[in-house]
Amino acid sequence: MLVKLDEPKILNDAVSIIYQLVTEVRAKVNKDGLSIIAIDPANVALVMLKLPASAFSQFKVEEDEEELGLDLEDLKAVLGRCGAGSSLIIEKVDNTLKLSIQDKIKRSFTLALIDIDAEEKTVPQLEFTSKVEIDSSTLAEVIEDASVVADACTFITKKKDEVFIVEAKGNLNSARAEFSSDEVKIDAEDAKAKYSLEYMQKFMKGEKISEKVIFQFSADYPCKLDFKAKNLEMAFILAPRVENEED
Repeated sequence: MLVKLDEPKILNDAVSIIYQLVTEVRAKVNKDGLSIIAIDPANVALVMLKLPASAFSQFKVEEDEEELGLDLEDLKAVLGRCGAGSSLIIEKVDNTLKLSIQDKIKRSFTLALIDIDAEEKTVPQLEFTSKVEIDSSTLAEVIEDASVVADACTFITKKKDEVFIVEAKGNLNSARAEFSSDEVKIDAEDAKAKYSLEYMQKFMKGEKISEKVIFQFSADYPCKLDFKAKNLEMAFILAPRVENEED
């Protein structure tokens, strides 16, 4: 296996985001490209990454599919050494991963591949009643506002009014943001669900990847956030926080 990225920053950004959730992953490389599916240790959040073969200037896979057990801390450290204008060659050599950075100085690193015995992860098939497309930076700001007053926030859509609401309530304090269909794209039924702000803050690092995010959810149901760029797709799924009325 040998692949080359002319813009390794996209992989660096993606790995840095995934590292907030998991430290070890199984990456797959086949004719379609590179993909990662991982679930955090608390079994609350799932992250998916896809880099299509077209994202690479060179792409050679001898096997039908290669599996790479990656320590993300080590990989992130090497990717961080790629500067502006650098290109990156990733090559599997026996049970190691050779990463060659090409710029003014040609540098190479060798990382040991690790064994990951965990069960293979798949993306669950979910059906949502509400879909909102919004600027990533705007939703990130709203999430940060909510985190000032609480550790969870509630997302609400109202079909009749065509509004999207994000609100958070602490013991005494609250935060609220409301968007009309003039400001964001809303395709929604009536729905209301609460999610952890700790996880949402991590997901919203995806604003580095895409200016837009598609947020989908249903009443007391998992939500999904999709960030799509020209050469990369990243998605997150998060379980809802279901609480009693008095909580």
